[in-house]
Amino acid sequence: MKHFLRALAQLFAFLYCALLWRTLKFLTRKVTGRCELQRICYNHKPGARRTLKIEHSLKSSKSDLLRSAVGVNPDAVEKVVDDIMALKQINSDTNPQLGISLQASLFQIVGYRTLMVQVEKLRREPYDCENQEHEAMLMKLWKSLCPETPLTARISKQWSDIGFQGSDPKTDFRGMGVLGLLNLLYFAEHDKATALQLLHDSQQPKHSTLSKAEWERRSLEKAIGFSFAIVGINITELVYKLLMSGSLKTHLYNVAPEMPSLVHFHQTFCYLMQEFHRFWIEENPCDIMEFNRIREKFLRRVTKQLKNPNMALCPHEPASDVHLISL
Repeated sequence: MKHFLRALAQLFAFLYCALLWRTLKFLTRKVTGRCELQRICYNHKPGARRTLKIEHSLKSSKSDLLRSAVGVNPDAVEKVVDDIMALKQINSDTNPQLGISLQASLFQIVGYRTLMVQVEKLRREPYDCENQEHEAMLMKLWKSLCPETPLTARISKQWSDIGFQGSDPKTDFRGMGVLGLLNLLYFAEHDKATALQLLHDSQQPKHSTLSKAEWERRSLEKAIGFSFAIVGINITELVYKLLMSGSLKTHLYNVAPEMPSLVHFHQTFCYLMQEFHRFWIEENPCDIMEFNRIREKFLRRVTKQLKNPNMALCPHEPASDVHLISL
């Protein structure tokens, strides 16, 4: 009985809030002469704050047209905007900025959904050593990170030099599929200096007064080091989770003026690799066994910061004057 009364109270509270919200919307439109979408577009600068409010407004609408707008194909965005303007009886000639703003936000919304599909497809694609494209990308990764050291064989213990666990990297890609490889390769090719620095740092002893040879001779366990490639695959999983949960909307809506793309996903990965490296050093781990704890703490920190609607993890192409918050 107690649970029933609680559920009943929650139902009444929901109905009251929904009714109150719709009543306020109606009164506000009568007073201002503007619909909710107009008020959002005119009162907020381009970026996550505006797009998130538009997305919520469309999803909460009683109109089938507005609710379905968030799931249309990118090619249909312009027509949908025209249909919304007609439905709301808004003259595009006297309100030209509204159509432009609504279109930009809608591109971001449908672009995010499209990106989710692309990323999920790559994650589900397993690394195949019989696939020439996969093998070519793997070889490019080695050459980018170890340009002065030839790979003696495809199956080799040398792979551990760049942070893979075994002699065949394909086994390490099982969790994130080709997505993990693409992220690592993008980092190595597009931000090579930083990638090489992180690889170098990951291999160094924590006690810098010792040479690497001395550190290895003494078999000291306490080191700054971590497995570069394995960490990259873990950070890929982290960015993937942020994307799929919707947490990454804040960042992507702030940095992608129109449609978020796979390049934005790769760039976010590169930035979080650098930030995790700094975070790892700050946490001062005793050994690699603390990796899972530090990774989860790092994820919680990033997730918390992404709750700020002005948040941008890294400045790609700013949609507005976003507030950059460092970890």
